[in-house]
Amino acid sequence: MSTAPNEGDLLIKPSSTEHDLYEPIVEACKSVYDPEIPVNIFDLGLIYTITISDAGEVDVIMTLTAPGCPVAGEMPGWVADAISAVPGVQSVEVEMTFDPQWGMDMMSDEARLELGFM
Repeated sequence: MSTAPNEGDLLIKPSSTEHDLYEPIVEACKSVYDPEIPVNIFDLGLIYTITISDAGEVDVIMTLTAPGCPVAGEMPGWVADAISAVPGVQSVEVEMTFDPQWGMDMMSDEARLELGFM
């Protein structure tokens, strides 16, 4: 049984932004593009959470622009491959979610500008 979040609950779990590997992992994510949109998946807002353990184990929670996205089966592998290449990363797990559903408001300003929404 799914329960609705309480008011004030985080819809997206926070990332390990203080970890030394966070920025290189973000850069790796920025090397992955949705083939239908000329913007990287990080700036599109498809990467919800990046958690990094002290041992270099990386867990990513991501989404797609739509559940029926034609690359739904391939995109997590592309993300895992990109992150695995970062020195210091020992393992990568990519989890797909559609909760919360992606929306255009999740895009970075750079992505909105690139796509002509600004």
